[in-house]
Amino acid sequence: MARNGPAIPRYRATHAPALLQQGFRPFFLGAGLWAIAAMALWLAELRGVAVLPAGLPGVAWHAHALLFGYLSAALAGFLLTAVPNWTGRMPLQGAPLAALVTLWLAGRLAVLLLGGPALPVAAAIDVAFPLVLTVVIGREIAAGRNWRNLPVLAGVAGLAAAQVLFWLGVLGEWSTAPAARSGIAVFALLIALIGGRITPSFTRNWLKRQGGTRFPVAANAADRAILLGSVAALASWVVLPQHPVTAALCALAAVAHLWRLSRWRGLATRGEPLLLVLHLGYLWLPVGLALIAAAAVWPGLSPDVVWHALTAGAMGTMTLAVMTRATRGHTGRPLSADRWTIALFAAVTASAVLRLMAPLWPVLALELYALSGALWIAAFALFLLVYAPMLLGPKRT
Repeated sequence: MARNGPAIPRYRATHAPALLQQGFRPFFLGAGLWAIAAMALWLAELRGVAVLPAGLPGVAWHAHALLFGYLSAALAGFLLTAVPNWTGRMPLQGAPLAALVTLWLAGRLAVLLLGGPALPVAAAIDVAFPLVLTVVIGREIAAGRNWRNLPVLAGVAGLAAAQVLFWLGVLGEWSTAPAARSGIAVFALLIALIGGRITPSFTRNWLKRQGGTRFPVAANAADRAILLGSVAALASWVVLPQHPVTAALCALAAVAHLWRLSRWRGLATRGEPLLLVLHLGYLWLPVGLALIAAAAVWPGLSPDVVWHALTAGAMGTMTLAVMTRATRGHTGRPLSADRWTIALFAAVTASAVLRLMAPLWPVLALELYALSGALWIAAFALFLLVYAPMLLGPKRT
């Protein structure tokens, strides 16, 4: 039988260090470190200060590093912590967790260091992580009979497939753009699915504590229809990025997500930035969909703008929002943003806005790219400054 309510997570008694006691700890730490390293390397490449040693072309390496490197780690940290809550089963801890983290790290190093004849080896090492993660998440959902979350498993499997498709493009000397769009589309759908659960739920809980009487509208058939429509819209974008059908579907999806977001009482959360940022992160999703629609009928709109609205905007903001909140909650800290957390939210938002503005001013584009990248690095440096001690230390009681 499927579980009717939230399961109670259980943890084994373990002598493992704090870093390996919960899945979010090593993966959020690794995600933060890699977000900085990958952006610093990319900025050095753009400036001609350094040449990336990998066998991938520069733009492909940049897309891969952040899409299949940073975002995959952030997702793994979230799921390895959330799935035990959903199923009530024991989480991955200790040596098995260390092995999975090592597999992710091996992929980062392989793609960075191996090129030429060794590129197929790098590809094999790199795709091992998403495939193993899919098996791990699938096993837990099946064992816990948590069928409600099969769409999440489908998302993880979809990311693994996109990563395999990316490498087939590299090794076959085809365009990697469809694979990158596939990965972005799957992440966008996961934001719509998971963000569409946690944002109104956390908002409702906070408003209750504040003595509120008006709450977010509960999920209903309209939400399910919006999710299905988003699948169709993003699938069309992957296959036909510049087609009137894509423009129509994505425009409708953008309006639908704006309407969905308007039902969650985001403005009422102005007093708690840790919660408000979830609404702001979700707002980037309809912005990205609207830009896809515009780019499909207006060839003058750079594809970079579309890609970065969904990656730097939606995914960068939502992952930092979830990583900060989950870290605070699961390490026994108050669910409230301090000034440094507010600063990192501001930095990642400014980074995304500047990245979208850069193509509009070609003369200043390189400087805006650099400033956007510097703000991205600043956001994750602040994340590590504030949250690394929490990730590395024991849980407060």
